[in-house]
Amino acid sequence: MNKININIMTKKIFLLIAAAAISVLFLTPVQAKQPTITLTYANFPPASTFACVQMEKWKEEIEIKTNGAVKINTFPNGTLLSAKNMINGVINGQADIGCLCMAYQPGRFMVTNALSLPFGFKNAKSGTISLIEIFKQYNPEEFKNVKVIGLFTTAPANIYSKKPITTLKDLEKIKLRASGGIAQVITALGGQAVGMPQSDTPEAIQKGVVDGAVSSLETLMDLNYSELCREVTILNGPVYPFAVVMNLKKYNSLPNDIKKIFDDFMEEHSMWTADYMDAHVEESVSWSKEKYNIVINQFSDNEIIEIDKRVEILFEDYVKDTIKENIPGRAIISDIYNSIERQKTK
Repeated sequence: MNKININIMTKKIFLLIAAAAISVLFLTPVQAKQPTITLTYANFPPASTFACVQMEKWKEEIEIKTNGAVKINTFPNGTLLSAKNMINGVINGQADIGCLCMAYQPGRFMVTNALSLPFGFKNAKSGTISLIEIFKQYNPEEFKNVKVIGLFTTAPANIYSKKPITTLKDLEKIKLRASGGIAQVITALGGQAVGMPQSDTPEAIQKGVVDGAVSSLETLMDLNYSELCREVTILNGPVYPFAVVMNLKKYNSLPNDIKKIFDDFMEEHSMWTADYMDAHVEESVSWSKEKYNIVINQFSDNEIIEIDKRVEILFEDYVKDTIKENIPGRAIISDIYNSIERQKTK
């Protein structure tokens, strides 16, 4: 073969290789890096509170689980949406995600806010388990315009005061800061409930406007109530139910693998939040005992029987309100009690 033929053959081979490379380039899709999904998450209480601690934990875990494909920008302390505007703000797209307390909007969350009745939950874990079960069982219409990605409750409300309270007669003599369902319980027990923001309460106690307050006991340390109120009485009053909700359009726009991560993480993170809350309450009580020598009081068995009788009216009022909305209130109450009983056997 002469030199000319070799050159021609070499050129043909080069052209075939080049053509093949070009065809592969056009036939093989380019795996370009997907843009980061950035979401806004609004919350209403201060950053140090449990609801915002769980928000930051959720952000951290989601960013890890999605390998950085999702980035969360958090906004605590009502800087993006206030408590009462939370769900509407999420529905309208002012925030992609929001944390709301159902008890702050009575009448809107009839199914899940049943948890704020005085069932006698001992801790946030028990309340959270029941809340998740009720949500799954009833799929409440109240959340039809959002995607629920978290559910949990506070620890139960207990009494802290300047003077010891061990009987209902003691309770009738003092004024306590209380709000929402907790205020209804105190009123039903013959006490004087005074509504005011949590932030105003320490000064009100100092000035004698109120003699104490009713709240979950992490506030003994977080708000330093134990400096002012050295007497704590265990009531195991209402818990406050919370939900983390996402704009439905935004959720539906997520890739399926991201949706699955959100869905699969819902219960795990909700229970993490409950465990964190309960541990924080224990820490708060221990700290208060050590620093201020607070006293923990208990009602007698007979007083507890009387307490249960007096708060029964709140359950009946709830049932009446649900009948108007065609919601099976009595069945919901029964299912929550059944949930509490099931937990005792585990």
